[in-house]
Amino acid sequence: MSSGIVPFGSGGTAPFDPREPVGLLACAGRFPVVFAEKARECGIPVVCVGAVGLADPVLRELCTEFVWLHRMSIGSVCRAFRRGGARRWTMAGKFEKKILFRPWRWLHYIPDWKMLRFWFLRRRKANNDDSLLLGLIDEFRAEGLECVSALDLCPELLVPEGVLTKRQPTKSEQRDIAFGWELAREMGRLDVGQSVMVRERAVLAVEAIEGTDMAIRRAGELCSRGGFVVVKLAKPEQDKRFDVPTVGTQTIETMHRAGATALAIEAGRTIVIDQEATVALAEKYGITITSLVAPVNE
Repeated sequence: MSSGIVPFGSGGTAPFDPREPVGLLACAGRFPVVFAEKARECGIPVVCVGAVGLADPVLRELCTEFVWLHRMSIGSVCRAFRRGGARRWTMAGKFEKKILFRPWRWLHYIPDWKMLRFWFLRRRKANNDDSLLLGLIDEFRAEGLECVSALDLCPELLVPEGVLTKRQPTKSEQRDIAFGWELAREMGRLDVGQSVMVRERAVLAVEAIEGTDMAIRRAGELCSRGGFVVVKLAKPEQDKRFDVPTVGTQTIETMHRAGATALAIEAGRTIVIDQEATVALAEKYGITITSLVAPVNE
């Protein structure tokens, strides 16, 4: 168990004492699990609130304290963090935003007063990811809880520049990557989504509320011959505390089933979960993964 000081916190204003617990609001995917494993290695207690139906149950074994979140309750999360002594918290994992638009959503998720006030009374221009998540961060800050980036503890998850697989992108894939890169960047600037799917410099699909995997599947349905590329980028002004682009074995499986042959991601700004396994699976399926600062169109 580590007894030193671990740099941890948005903006790096102060070191994080590993004796002080950190709160984790966990949603779907491997990222919350990887964060909890790394925190345990560093001797940092984790007070985890796991979203029911999204968070991996294995977090119960990895975290110092764990509770399930059964409803849309800001107050429940704040109380859990405070009971565990956490003054700082982070969020990790994919939240399926589409569930917000199901019928009778408020009856199903039973929001508390703080959530109702946030949704209906707090003024914002739109209900896109940045507006909602920055608003939630402000709500937690008002409760004395400061949001930090999980990547402050796990910077090694950010992928370096280079081709990760043995197979290099073909000339046609490079052209499609270059074409899709600017489109994906613009979609990120508009806070629409992170990914675009391209074949022969034509856009097959653009990610929106459905998420990357469903957008890839839609591209496969529209391009039954396959051979398309997936470009997934961070927003131009990406806040590292939330919604950092993340890929892993599930991404590769989805690409394989849909017929995609190349994945382009942004170096230093994209998380690759279980990188060794992800690259090995891509090699198995003949998919190339390239991590770029910017594409070269040859």
